[in-house]
Amino acid sequence: MRYEEAGVHIEAKAEALRRAKEAIAATYTKEVLRGLGAFGGLFDAKALTGMRHPVLVATTDGVGTKTLLALEAGDVSGLGFDLVNHSVNDLLCQGATPLFFMDYLAASRLEEEVLSALLSSLAQACQALGIPLLGGETAEMPGVYREGAWDVAGTLVGVVEKEEILGPERVREGDILLALPSSGPHTNGYSLIRKVVEGMDLNAPVPELGESLKEALLRPHRAYLQEFRRLKEAGVELHALAHITGGGLAENLPRALPEGLGAEIRKGSWPIPPIFPYLQRLGNIPEEEMYRVFNMGLGLVLVLPEGEAQRAQALVESFPVGRVVAGSGVRLV
Repeated sequence: MRYEEAGVHIEAKAEALRRAKEAIAATYTKEVLRGLGAFGGLFDAKALTGMRHPVLVATTDGVGTKTLLALEAGDVSGLGFDLVNHSVNDLLCQGATPLFFMDYLAASRLEEEVLSALLSSLAQACQALGIPLLGGETAEMPGVYREGAWDVAGTLVGVVEKEEILGPERVREGDILLALPSSGPHTNGYSLIRKVVEGMDLNAPVPELGESLKEALLRPHRAYLQEFRRLKEAGVELHALAHITGGGLAENLPRALPEGLGAEIRKGSWPIPPIFPYLQRLGNIPEEEMYRVFNMGLGLVLVLPEGEAQRAQALVESFPVGRVVAGSGVRLV
């Protein structure tokens, strides 16, 4: 017997990696000593010696069932951006900046064209933000994954000065909540989305949206690294950040707040992308469920002193959506 008879196609994987080699190498910075092809990527940590007290930060995540929608639409070109950008935003919540990224791509069958497109997308996303794609793993596992499905995940490692770590311990009652807009659902709620749009033509124009469902639903997760750097370089004081992902405001914003403090959010204080009311109407989804599942147009929430809010707004596109109050949880008013 041969490996192919067990469902594993070695040459398809090797060819896809060969095709992506140049794009991946283009992400390397001078700190990368060894990347694609090694048994482990090497990153020169000498740059950290210039820091007073460097703290490494690591985060792992995946794209989830958005991959199934992308495969159904025949376009996985945005999934690399979804994965990298989501991870970057999680890292920013600690006040950290990225050092390098590593991916994990797996399927029941590694279709060469899909794998090549995913690797290219990952490389483009990393290059756009100046993050080396240091290495990763590509696995073909028939029997573990169902036919036609892919798992797209990765790990991002970054660094922050210990004294600059953001988080709940900095937050004070009266702090302003300043939200940076999302590009749509980002990478969350797609199991519900797929249920709502099941059987629909994803490529057909939707007048209510001014675009097709494919365009609205596969628009990549936004990264807020440039905005974060702009605020930091300007010396804007930030207390905490909350990345609004799965669980919406109710689950993510409290992660940035200390015990005894909650958040009051003013509905109507930011523009909600049309894809959300469209999905709500189409699926007859209760409003409470919409805010529990989706970001509703809020990608990243900055928690900062009231005196800094106006200066931050002048530097990045953002909306004052509420403030920190005594109590717990998130209250929509």
